[in-house]
Amino acid sequence: MTPTRYRIAPRDVSAHLFEVDCTVDDPAASGQRFVLPSWTPGSYLIREFARHVVAVRASSGGRAVPIAKVAKDAWQAAPCAGPLTVTIDVYAYDLSVRTAYLDATRGYFNGTSVFLCPEGRAHAPSTVEIVAPREAPAARWRVATTLPREGAAPWGFGSYGARDYDELVDHPVEMSEFAHFAFDAGGATHDVVVSGRATFDAPRLARDLARVCQWHCDLFGGADGSRAPFDRYLFQVTAVGDGYGGLEHRASTSLLCSRRDLPVPGVERVGDDYRGFLGLASHEYFHSWNVKRIKPAAFVPYDLAREGYTRQLWAFEGITSYYDDLALVRSGVIDTGSYLELLGRTATAVLRTPGRRVQSLSDASFDAWIKYYRPDENTPNAGVSYYAKGALVALALDLALRLDGSSLDALMRELWRRHGRTGVGVPEDGIARLASELAGRDLSGFFAAHVDGTDELPLAELLASHGVTLALRPSQGPRDRGGKRGSGDAPRTSLGATWTGELKLQHVFAGGAAQAAGLAAGDVLVALDGLKASSDRLDAQARDGRPGDRVAVHAFRRDELFETTLELFPAPEDTAWLAFDATAAPDAIARRERWLG
Repeated sequence: MTPTRYRIAPRDVSAHLFEVDCTVDDPAASGQRFVLPSWTPGSYLIREFARHVVAVRASSGGRAVPIAKVAKDAWQAAPCAGPLTVTIDVYAYDLSVRTAYLDATRGYFNGTSVFLCPEGRAHAPSTVEIVAPREAPAARWRVATTLPREGAAPWGFGSYGARDYDELVDHPVEMSEFAHFAFDAGGATHDVVVSGRATFDAPRLARDLARVCQWHCDLFGGADGSRAPFDRYLFQVTAVGDGYGGLEHRASTSLLCSRRDLPVPGVERVGDDYRGFLGLASHEYFHSWNVKRIKPAAFVPYDLAREGYTRQLWAFEGITSYYDDLALVRSGVIDTGSYLELLGRTATAVLRTPGRRVQSLSDASFDAWIKYYRPDENTPNAGVSYYAKGALVALALDLALRLDGSSLDALMRELWRRHGRTGVGVPEDGIARLASELAGRDLSGFFAAHVDGTDELPLAELLASHGVTLALRPSQGPRDRGGKRGSGDAPRTSLGATWTGELKLQHVFAGGAAQAAGLAAGDVLVALDGLKASSDRLDAQARDGRPGDRVAVHAFRRDELFETTLELFPAPEDTAWLAFDATAAPDAIARRERWLG
């Protein structure tokens, strides 16, 4: 099969338009059909990339060929003799890691956003000509991608290639005046490019990422030793004023972060922001094994035109979320106290989600397409994050397996041997069966209760068996994310809601005081007991009030003023913090040391 030939060029950086050609030398005799994906792997939402296509035209031998849209994401060209070129103009102004972006400062694209797939040619090889922009200052841009070069100079515009369409769209492209540095890990070169206005300590970032990446490679190890599953890896980092996100690819990741997330020159402390960035990079790097190569059977192969349902996202995202922070402490980038704080924050996030009692992890995984990426005011009451609770299930499973003489590490290595190396997808019950095999006992009850059911995890008991105590306390305010012991006066009551600076209710939690009083998300509080409402007054009410006290509340719903009476509820103990148990038995301490490395 002849290669499909692509050409992509910044047509107008001010209008945020890419011009993308797709040329088929031997189009279908009845008329060639072209399709644009509806979603991108790693982000489980139908995103309708075709909505960004603003113009379509076709030509053959210098003559226009009629082409018509035949579905929301598909176009049909009229029959023609000889090579057929379809050109689309794509609007690219989404500053995220999932689609495409173009302005005078940088260009970026995921292949799923810009490359048409000629029907019947998904397995055909392809070439891509990436064209340099003409406008200044974009004329000074370089190219950062892991697409195989076919004539292009390193970091240059020109010709690239891919074995098939799946590979073509799994190597995002960054074009900008980026900063660049590199390090080695797992026998592979790791490049880091940073676009955006940012001043940071590049040597330190290189050292820390190298330690984290090497740890991941060591974890999977195996017959080939601690080798990465690629020869080259690329971190594409975009630093902005306020942003966060990441998307995994087979040999790269795109990361969006705040400038303050990068390490500050001369500051050795690993602060919250930098720790969060390292965790994000660690998360996406772990995906190089867990989901890019160890895949649910439902994703072998991907069908980018429609949803691919699996009940295993809790494992592919949740287990990854567990290891992203665990890798930081095991590699020595953060200390054990910092890691326990992160675990406490994860537990707190789940405890503050009433939806954990309503939706199971397997259902949350299955419903990712309609729920996770479309949160609303009732999301905390109706669902649970397969990232956060999935990480806690991974923690519980790891500790339980360690009591049986195995570990989650062993499970991941076995998944890599049976599925990652072979390309065979993991069946829906594959992880549960493998866990039982490694434990030497039936763990189906654990999965029935905590993955398919909504039972509370026995974290306190499992952590205690590893010399760690788990304690709960009331929240000390909207900035209290948990993970620490707490200080000052603890609140005695709770509104059971979150709010913005103008006292507009964002979420009203099921079973809380606000819900019982008839308050709803979107209501704006204006007075408490006849006095002007404020954040300080709400904090004072929580601190000084007593359960059972009644407060007259005036609020606006839309433009209508109403009054209700709110009875104060006891402040829930939904904030977790962890600590080493000074009285732990020697065997528990030994297990803890093996767990944390």
